[in-house]
Amino acid sequence: MSEPRKAGFGTKLAYGVGAAASGIKANGFDYFVLIFYSQVLGVSAPLVGLALMIALVFDAFSDPLVGYWSDNVKTRWGRRHPFMYVAAVPVALAYYFVWNPPQALTGNELFPYLVVISILVRTLITLYEVPSSALAAELTDDYDERTSYLSYRYFFAWMGGIFVAFFALRYLLTATEADPSGFFNVEGYNTYGLLAACMIGGAILISALGTHSHIPHLKPSPPPRKMTPLTIMREIAETVASRSFAALFVAAFFGFLASGIASSLNYYINGFFWEFTTDQTSLLTFSVFLSAFMALFISPIVSKTIGKKKGAIIVGAIAFTMTPAPVFLRLIGVMPDNGTDLLFGIIIVTSIIDTALIITTQTLMASMIADIVEESEVRTGRRSEGIFFAGISFIRKLVSGVGIMMATFILTLASFPDSAQPGQVSDEAVFRLGAWYAPCLFFIWVAMICSLMFYRINRDVHAENLETLRSRAAPEAD
Repeated sequence: MSEPRKAGFGTKLAYGVGAAASGIKANGFDYFVLIFYSQVLGVSAPLVGLALMIALVFDAFSDPLVGYWSDNVKTRWGRRHPFMYVAAVPVALAYYFVWNPPQALTGNELFPYLVVISILVRTLITLYEVPSSALAAELTDDYDERTSYLSYRYFFAWMGGIFVAFFALRYLLTATEADPSGFFNVEGYNTYGLLAACMIGGAILISALGTHSHIPHLKPSPPPRKMTPLTIMREIAETVASRSFAALFVAAFFGFLASGIASSLNYYINGFFWEFTTDQTSLLTFSVFLSAFMALFISPIVSKTIGKKKGAIIVGAIAFTMTPAPVFLRLIGVMPDNGTDLLFGIIIVTSIIDTALIITTQTLMASMIADIVEESEVRTGRRSEGIFFAGISFIRKLVSGVGIMMATFILTLASFPDSAQPGQVSDEAVFRLGAWYAPCLFFIWVAMICSLMFYRINRDVHAENLETLRSRAAPEAD
């Protein structure tokens, strides 16, 4: 292996574009699956949550195994790229069938189908996402460059998911006389599935091909050694036995839990609480393009000026206070009435700023994960990018699924009716929805910020780890 080349804009772009695949998948599962299968197809909401939770049990095994496998596999195309190429077409096909279920199945009969197709999609996206994410720690070891790489990744993750969601809301989930909200257009969901599947497959291939030339300059596979299940489990346990990783793992748990609740109930809040139309909701969705663009520049600036940990805590505290604030204000009777331009203006401006800060926080936390790689290598002697990014990937999927389940509990506690149209739900049920929603988000995000305080790696510690590794490598080179 030669020294890593300094990557240009094209490499960052290709690396970032690949995240659109995961962004599209996550956006669909977080925002549309619950409302599509429960409100449109008639599956009981708790059963939808249960189906997704069952799929996550399989992720408990696939994420760390794929991470460990990609850390240790030896091929002529390196450790990461074979997984990326293999996953491209199968994951696209599986995602298509999420939104095009067999017409012979109706209502709760779709429960087993949703279980199987969810397992398939989650496993295949793991096969791509974990090795692809791990490339950030290999393409550069620079403290700030890693934030730059990951700012592109989070930019395209959000852009990919938001573009497809905006297109669906604007042009596919169109309102009719029978369905003035547009959320019950089955054919629109079917077409969304085709569009999203094509974009997922394309994004994966662009990323794999765009970073392929760097394969000779990436970290090599470890020397061959005898592997047993016990050895694998022991090495995984040794790798993640880091206080900084534990802090990020717990913070990610709370952060993704809150995000899962917020995203699953997003269209309930917009459609029922604020009574926005799908056109207004599509504009809110489109506004995230501006948020993602803002975060693309804010993240590296925060990393360079105040550091990743302090930046994540400060920016996160602001962002996660803003998110539930409008709902709190409505509950105490301060916000403008539904249907007014002033209300929509307040919500869209708040959303743009808040989402940009949330993306910035996520980017900084991801870059903090990359910096744990060298700390772990100093301690264990092994490069384990895949395991660390697999751990966060797993907790994201696990907790977003738990978030969906908690969202269904909130709907149950609010006595929110199934298959209801906006305007047909009692004021009491809508109030209860907001009264459960806002406090849950606020206190979960407070727990996330508190967890970040236990992370220990800053710019100086990272530089010391790199110097230790270079000093160890020098005698080997001689």
